[in-house]
Amino acid sequence: MASSSDFQQDRHSFSGSPDKWNDFELPGDTLYYRFTSDMSNTEWGYKFTVTVGHLGRFQTGFEILKQMLSEERVTPHIPLAKIWEWQVGVACRQTGHQRLKAIHLLLKIVQCSSPGDCDFTLLKPLWQLFTHMENNLCHDMAKPGILLPLHRALAELFFVTENRVTELGSLQEYLLALNTEDHLHRCTAQ
Repeated sequence: MASSSDFQQDRHSFSGSPDKWNDFELPGDTLYYRFTSDMSNTEWGYKFTVTVGHLGRFQTGFEILKQMLSEERVTPHIPLAKIWEWQVGVACRQTGHQRLKAIHLLLKIVQCSSPGDCDFTLLKPLWQLFTHMENNLCHDMAKPGILLPLHRALAELFFVTENRVTELGSLQEYLLALNTEDHLHRCTAQ
């Protein structure tokens, strides 16, 4: 079982008797599993139970942090640099609604941050995801439609972030950090 279809993220493998199984948590809102029989006996296999929505974990943390970031008198006392770094990691690892919530918090942090609070270069994996979505959108013009919520959220995050780094005078460093050397060469060639 894992939180990614390639079974590389948050992987848990079990084999043998039921007492070898133990409870575990997976981030996100999707579980991938693979069952393989070795055909050594005629037992029916394994049974597992999935429980979702553990309030007190992600959702509670999201609500508390969202509220704290909304209070102007509180934000100067929050370690925004550490929260930024942690939240970018959460947005990269999560899927579905939890990823959208993480991006929502990143957007709030950008809007209330001071110079030096956010290492914007950490957004590179999300930038790669966004540019991949943009490229797919450009190639699929035969089916115009509504952008996916993740695509819209990332577009807003990068729009606001670009404006913020422009205000801080570090746009060039930001753009160079997010793009690969190949991409820069292609842009120069164009």
